[in-house]
Parts: sequence; structure tokens; C-alpha cells
Amino acid sequence: MLEKMISILLVEDDEVDVMNVKRAFKKENITNPIFIASNGLEALTILRGNHAKYPEFPQERRLILLDLNMPKMGGIEFLQELRSDPQLRPTPVVVMTTSNQDQDRVEAYNLNVAGYILKPVTFSSFVEMMVTINKYWILCEMP
Repeated sequence: MLEKMISILLVEDDEVDVMNVKRAFKKENITNPIFIASNGLEALTILRGNHAKYPEFPQERRLILLDLNMPKMGGIEFLQELRSDPQLRPTPVVVMTTSNQDQDRVEAYNLNVAGYILKPVTFSSFVEMMVTINKYWILCEMP
């Protein structure tokens, strides 16, 4: 089962949302490793294997959960950089944001995101969202 494990890079600057994702994973026994980046620049450093805290971030079987509204480098800017890098381009990304703006949604899909999900308000809805994302990626059986 370990070879089926997908490493999750959560790109999120809100500590409460980071905690909610971790709590939701724990509550539902989702054992995928979670790596945390607080902005797009840090996420790119992790993905490229240059981060001091996560030098061993897997190059295969990985998924990015991405917030859009972050300091230093926001989600759309991060997606533009990710998609322009031949090594990182194939990495699947699910946007998980509070932004319900059509422009953000259109830009994200134009940058080939696998999904665009609005963050739920309640913790139980947050758990449900994490379970759904996890089930979806298990069904996809990423290579």
C-alpha cells in the first residue's frame, strides 16, 4: 500500500486551514504524508528539492492543494510558474480557496488545475472535502 501513497503539498498561509487539513486527515485515517508551504515561492523551493526542511520531497506521486490568496507569491502566480517549468508542469493541482471570483476560477482552469474547490466554513464540511479529494485520487490511481 505504501507504493500507492500520494505525497500532498499543502500550499496555505492560514494556520487554521493547515490545522483543519491535518485534523481532517487524522480524523479519517488518511495517512498520506503532508508537506506544508506558506506561499508559492516556498512551494516551488520544496518541489525543486531545494528546501532545508523538506529536502526529500518525492518527485513522483504527488498532489498540490493550493490556496490562491497568499503573501509573496499567490496561487495564480505559482500556477503560472509551475506550468512554465517542464519538470513541474505535470504535477496535479487542486485549488482549495475562499475565492469565489469567476476570474480566479477561469485563470486556474486555464492553468490546468485538476479541480477548484471553495473552502467550507464548518470543520465537518472540511473533513468531507478532504475525504472526497482522497477518494478521488485513489480512484485515479496516479502512476
